[in-house]
Amino acid sequence: MQQTLKKPLQINGIGLHSGLPVSLTVNPAKPNTGIVFCRNDLPEKPLIPARYNHVVDTRNCTCLGDGKGNIVSTIEHIMAALAVAEIDNAVIDVDGPEIPIMDGSGKIFYDALNAAEKEKQNSHRQCLKVLKPVEFADDKGNRAELLPAESGLKICFEIDFPSKIVGHQCFDNVIDPQIFAEEIAPCRTFTEKAAVDYLQSVGLIKGGSLDNAVVLDGDKILNPDGFRVENECVNHKVLDAIGDLYTSGYRITGFLRARRTGHFHNNQLLQKLFADSSNYEII
Repeated sequence: MQQTLKKPLQINGIGLHSGLPVSLTVNPAKPNTGIVFCRNDLPEKPLIPARYNHVVDTRNCTCLGDGKGNIVSTIEHIMAALAVAEIDNAVIDVDGPEIPIMDGSGKIFYDALNAAEKEKQNSHRQCLKVLKPVEFADDKGNRAELLPAESGLKICFEIDFPSKIVGHQCFDNVIDPQIFAEEIAPCRTFTEKAAVDYLQSVGLIKGGSLDNAVVLDGDKILNPDGFRVENECVNHKVLDAIGDLYTSGYRITGFLRARRTGHFHNNQLLQKLFADSSNYEII
């Protein structure tokens, strides 16, 4: 059966780009609502569904819009947590244009959602089962594909970086709550110091710090405590992919195989999936 929260859950943090305090509240919602964000800082309190066809920007994060200029960005980490915590329906109030970055991972969101009391609802959960291979590749050879699978969501993700501290990393496993909690949720966003310097020079990532990102400088990691888990970089890409796939509106039964891809590829893959109804069935 579908699930929602029994009572509102509030989480506070700062915005990665603004550096300003952000408060969000995950509210219970009626069956078949799905995940919806509400910009409660705006007079009209616009509602923005967390769906792939409401994604308006995929540079550095997944950003939703309502077609009227109202946006909510950096939704991927909380979306991944909602998916694995099995929250089907929620209206998420947020008092700014971005979800708080927290520690740069999905752990704080997942721990809070997983511990919260859930309420079973009187509607059956629907899942999307991939029936045929669907693929998206860019002109640089980066590729993502969804393939049929017997059960659950399996992800095989590869990345390649010139930095020796990252190099080639691969995640290959079925996503379940234990794997997510131990190997995926704690993994932080990562970037090169040169990229941080540039973005800050143009007035972005005012809230970025070593408290909410892994920062690499050539073959060195600037975070004093190093990586949290082995292959943290590729595992963070898996976190992003789980969150982006939940913008399908369903839990997906299928096999995601991805190489050097990101939010743009995830969204394009969903667009290709839904472009032909013979690619999937809702069960």
